[in-house]
Amino acid sequence: MILGCSFDAPEANKAFKDKFDFHFDLLTDADKAMSIAYGAATAESARPARISVLIGPDGKIVRRFDKVTPADHPDEVLGIL
Repeated sequence: MILGCSFDAPEANKAFKDKFDFHFDLLTDADKAMSIAYGAATAESARPARISVLIGPDGKIVRRFDKVTPADHPDEVLGIL
């Protein structure tokens, strides 16, 4: 399963998803709790960093990607899987 996350409101995330024809859901992290927990933001951040976290079936982090290039990242993750 693939999920995206941003500070944006659910309506804005839906519009973004529809505009770019994403095949995965975008979660709203309005209180920044998830982004802070995964190290993608601080309480003062205006936006979360673009990171990716691969989580295994056991719920544990398998790998964290701190530098994500959207065009290349899917192949990078698929190569690990």
